[in-house]
Amino acid sequence: MTETPALAPGLRVRAEAEAARLPPLLARADHLAGTVLLGEHGRRRAGLGDDFWQYRPAQPGDSRRMIDHRRSARGDQQFVREREWQIAQSVMLWVDQGASMRYASDDGLPHKADRARLLGLALAILLVRGGERVGLTGTALPPRRGRNQILRLAEAFSLDAATDYTPPEHRALIPHARAVFISDFLGDMGEVERALTKSADRGVRGVLLQVLDPAEENFPFQGRTIFESVGGTLRHETLKAGELRDRYKARLAARRDRLAALCRTTGWRLGRHHTGESAQSALLWLYRALDGGTS
Repeated sequence: MTETPALAPGLRVRAEAEAARLPPLLARADHLAGTVLLGEHGRRRAGLGDDFWQYRPAQPGDSRRMIDHRRSARGDQQFVREREWQIAQSVMLWVDQGASMRYASDDGLPHKADRARLLGLALAILLVRGGERVGLTGTALPPRRGRNQILRLAEAFSLDAATDYTPPEHRALIPHARAVFISDFLGDMGEVERALTKSADRGVRGVLLQVLDPAEENFPFQGRTIFESVGGTLRHETLKAGELRDRYKARLAARRDRLAALCRTTGWRLGRHHTGESAQSALLWLYRALDGGTS
């Protein structure tokens, strides 16, 4: 019998902390999803046609009747024959896990990361209940259906990145699928432009949701203030913080205008959410915006 090696003390603590976060996140996401009325059941795109689109390797969760036995007989791997409507049912998520998202200006407010993860997971629950496949951008978690996929998403969302800002992941986007990016979008705008441009080149349309803390919008700081990034890589001290307010707000507005212009160019939609606002209203906006039903 082979013994399983014991976890190092530090690794055990981190693993237990991450595992402890999953049930509360799942419970809150389930509850939030339950507050949003679905209207018509599902969001299937039968009108896009049943024409053949591509073969792809079979994945866990695919039913046996989806297997194309003629194509699979050419080798040792099983393949699924995908059609256009199946592609349209795939929604790919990217939720920013950078350190900048782990900020809250007040103990009564959630961290931006907590709100972003809650919205991303609740949206995935709604989509899966409606018959759609949901996954992550990149190669780690391809779109699938089912409760197990929700568990995988919850686990992925529980991870934190060490860097202050993480770029949107745009690899392995399924052509003509839909995507949702949730972030504060305070990092390198060039990376956001690259991600949306590559998405548009593949026919992917989607939604950007900018999540900000109220203090990041209002800039309520006065007098001597030390500004330091959550990751500790940036630091600025000033004796007159109030004098920075107008310049800060102008730069934030310019960044938002740039995001809006980028979305117009690529056919995406842009939304904004403050962590002091209702998560339910943000989730409803996201759900409708995927179908172009919200201005």
